[in-house]
Amino acid sequence: MGGLALLLAALLVVVTATWLVNLPAMRDFMTTYPGEYHLPEGVVAGFPAWVQWQHFFNAFLIVLIIRSGLQVRTEQKPSAYWTPRWSKNGQGKISLALWFHQSLDILWLLNGILFVVMLFVTGHWMRIVPTSWEVFPNALSAALQYLSLNWPTENGWVNYNSLQQLMYFITVFIAAPLAALTGVRMSGVWPKNAKTLSKLYPVELARAIHFPVMLFFSAFILVHVALVFATGALRNLNHMYAGRDVVNWTGFWIFFASLVVIIGGWIAARPFVLAQIAKLSGKVTAR
Repeated sequence: MGGLALLLAALLVVVTATWLVNLPAMRDFMTTYPGEYHLPEGVVAGFPAWVQWQHFFNAFLIVLIIRSGLQVRTEQKPSAYWTPRWSKNGQGKISLALWFHQSLDILWLLNGILFVVMLFVTGHWMRIVPTSWEVFPNALSAALQYLSLNWPTENGWVNYNSLQQLMYFITVFIAAPLAALTGVRMSGVWPKNAKTLSKLYPVELARAIHFPVMLFFSAFILVHVALVFATGALRNLNHMYAGRDVVNWTGFWIFFASLVVIIGGWIAARPFVLAQIAKLSGKVTAR
């Protein structure tokens, strides 16, 4: 019944969007705002090697972060515990799953900081940061085109449509910092004696934000991957994985290899393997 309700709701959305885009006023609106605006002069088309590498590394990390985060959230009896080398009387002791989650977080943050620095050093930031107020009406136009199943023309090698640009901006500059700030509040890094600061930013608020942010990332990944394959898979995969604006199988096979690495990391993230790595920076115990 739930699936049928979702199907009917989706059908209603498509019918409503189709009706809207065929109204004379809306056709004029979409002619004026086709779904994207011109980028500033000097923006280089394509995706440099550093973007390709960071895209893969970010995907690898975020998948394992979501996996380990859900494990931390649901596990009732941890399989093992990690205590840092500097610990006295067991201070800083956390579950092995939480150690894995926080270790991945540190790598993800370092990768993210490097990504943002490179964005602004190279000028690539203009691809994902709106530079005109026209981004909003164009994003509405693109959204209506998607919902009416008359999808906007894709040319991500040169320019994203405005809805894509807004979603990338939200992901990089809003969702990622929220994930980091709430994660720090819930971690052992947060100063225990900062009573005033803790009162202003209670851990309950951080928890209330952290999980929905994870859901946002999960939904973003699902929609992102679906659209990559639905709007010209070979060309899109070549853009990000092979750095070429051509239609062949090179990017697909590089993507496939990266998928094998991600799946391998998922399978390898077992307590026995994690314990061997965790022992390099602390003590691993069963209790």
